[in-house]
Amino acid sequence: MLSKSSARWFFLGGTAISFAIFLGLTWTTLAKEVPKNTHPENLSEQVIRGKTLWEENNCMGCHTIMGEGAYYAPELTKVIERRGEDYVRAALISKVPWAPRGRKMVAYAFSEEEANDIIAFLKWIGETDLNGFPPEPAYDAKPNN
Repeated sequence: MLSKSSARWFFLGGTAISFAIFLGLTWTTLAKEVPKNTHPENLSEQVIRGKTLWEENNCMGCHTIMGEGAYYAPELTKVIERRGEDYVRAALISKVPWAPRGRKMVAYAFSEEEANDIIAFLKWIGETDLNGFPPEPAYDAKPNN
């Protein structure tokens, strides 16, 4: 059994060691893992303009990227991979509200250049290493009965 003084030092020592481990892991993540996974070398002026347009038009008010945002409209992390550039461009430059499956997207009527900027941003987001998330669904698996 520990004395009150020994217990205090045991607690303080454990706290200090845990804090040091936390700081080390945080540094490793920010200095090494994030740049490796996000590819900042691919950030171009076009990608930055696309992100600016994304924020100015509050796209996250309806859509999500990497699970962050609203859940009204589709998740857009890998939208270029799923739908292709032409589909996304058509939705962005449309002068009438886009209404697939009953959900209406505002008709922003972006210019061709603005649409290309947003597509560049979505491509950059799509190339982010998500460490295998979300997992690929096993369509051929039999349900458990």
